[in-house]
Amino acid sequence: MEQPEDMASLSEFDSLAGSIPATKVEITVSCRNLLDKDMFSKSDPLCVMYTQGMENKQWREFGRTEVIDNTLNPDFVRKFIVDYFFEEKQNLRFDLYDVDSKSPDLSKHDFLGQAFCTLGEIVGSSGSRLEKPLTPVPGVLGSLSLAALPCLLLSPSGVPGKKCGTIILSAEELSNCRDVATMQFCANKLDKKDFFGKSDPFLVFYRSNEDGTFTICHKTEVMKNTLNPVWQTFSIPVRALCNGDYDRTIKVEVYDWDRDGSHDFIGEFTTSYRELARGQSQFNIYEVINPKKKMKKKKYVNSGTVTLLSFAVESECTFLDYIKGGTQINFTVAIDFTASNGNPSQSTSLHYMSPYQLNAYALALTAVGEIIQHYDSDKMFPALGFGAKLPPDGRVSHEFPLNGNQENPSCCGIDGILEAYHRSLRTVQLYGPTNFAPVVTHVARNAAAVQDGSQYSVLLIITDGVISDMAQTKEAIVNAAKLPMSIIIVGVGQAEFDAMVELDGDDVRISSRGKLAERDIVQFVPFRDYVDRTGNHVLSMARLARDVLAEIPDQLVSYMKAQGIRPRPSPAAPAHSPPQSPAHTPPASPLHG
Repeated sequence: MEQPEDMASLSEFDSLAGSIPATKVEITVSCRNLLDKDMFSKSDPLCVMYTQGMENKQWREFGRTEVIDNTLNPDFVRKFIVDYFFEEKQNLRFDLYDVDSKSPDLSKHDFLGQAFCTLGEIVGSSGSRLEKPLTPVPGVLGSLSLAALPCLLLSPSGVPGKKCGTIILSAEELSNCRDVATMQFCANKLDKKDFFGKSDPFLVFYRSNEDGTFTICHKTEVMKNTLNPVWQTFSIPVRALCNGDYDRTIKVEVYDWDRDGSHDFIGEFTTSYRELARGQSQFNIYEVINPKKKMKKKKYVNSGTVTLLSFAVESECTFLDYIKGGTQINFTVAIDFTASNGNPSQSTSLHYMSPYQLNAYALALTAVGEIIQHYDSDKMFPALGFGAKLPPDGRVSHEFPLNGNQENPSCCGIDGILEAYHRSLRTVQLYGPTNFAPVVTHVARNAAAVQDGSQYSVLLIITDGVISDMAQTKEAIVNAAKLPMSIIIVGVGQAEFDAMVELDGDDVRISSRGKLAERDIVQFVPFRDYVDRTGNHVLSMARLARDVLAEIPDQLVSYMKAQGIRPRPSPAAPAHSPPQSPAHTPPASPLHG
């Protein structure tokens, strides 16, 4: 079955583009052992959630739970539903109040405590369940209520000798119709459109919108020179096909492909997801109708028929399913210590340690690391260097531990990596060349040791130079593509990074010795594209992290699917405290303004 080169516009069509909402996560809040602020009964707690803007860092109220009367151990019924992005640091704040009246003004109520976390922290915790102690002093003076002021004047625990209790945050991905439909069609006796041959037919699928318009959601491949085509099986998310509405109209148009792009309309038919789900039957043989022909010709019957040959549906596993089931992301960093970085003691060096700000290496490492760290429970991260002469004998190494421990190169947290990085700068001699293959192979060895879906490795390489061992690196990446791992490369400095773009197989899949990589596992970005001239490092590094991490969830899921690995059941949550007083949802006006 030949597919002409000119058909790129059809084959590149992304059925998910533009119309599919982000993954949504539902946050459930419980608290234990809250402060008791009521004289003659227990507190009547309310939780307020805030989100933080990426640019201005302002906290904005996102929503409020209901009030639960007379309890220090509330299990709130009202949930917070938020969009989840793996690649972003989504800061959250939870404030607890004891409600004393029906006023929506929080300053009229007693402040009980607050907690800060990121959405990634909740999702990345065991069973996507995070427990944190509540702190008594509001972290942002601008949001400080009058009722909270006494807390500032008390001991660090808010009330002398008392603690503020614990908040328990659970995250659950909303299914949002995660089913994927797989189907195959054939056609019979389609109209002949080509003068010197038969037609070259393909199908275009549209879902209907609420306003009666249609949105394209899939195109099949072109079948050359036939009036009785059998198209390949294809898969499409059900939400892309009908947005979860099983009775919504699905329109299918049949075209004859033309090289110049002016494809000839053969005809159309309509169906629905519910009809297609019946599978192969007399109900799923459709007459292809050309309305213009039907208007002109009295004896017109149809322009052929299209038949559904097969239909199956299965629930798609998501990144969060694997994380909730206990899959750990093992983060390794590899830093370029070649001489082209410049003398670290001079301010022109990319490795220069200014007392006032982090250098490009440290900024990139922190931006990526502070997001990915929450998906690794032990927070121990291997950190490697390459391209340096090591003491005491001056041998050149392309795979040395930054902490100096050959047996265990792991560092404790992102701060531990930065500390080991600064220590190495003082002890090794920058040299060369710029070889990637050893560190890629190092991480691949570890990834190969555990391929049951419980672990997935991410290697961050930060480099300033043109790669010296391109052939060996390509071979290492092709071998790594069948393992549970991904590679992020951040290029710092002003070098030409053309070779890195080749490693990032977005346009052309990387190959070595005629063997194609099974998956695209490399993402490259030049650091200079993210340097903010206004000096706003926080915002520019958030953009860098977002761009380099955006592909990781899909890469992890693609590996799991290729290996037939299903997510494990999430670990059971610890037993809750005894049942609490039933919640009451307040009237529309109070506390929900």
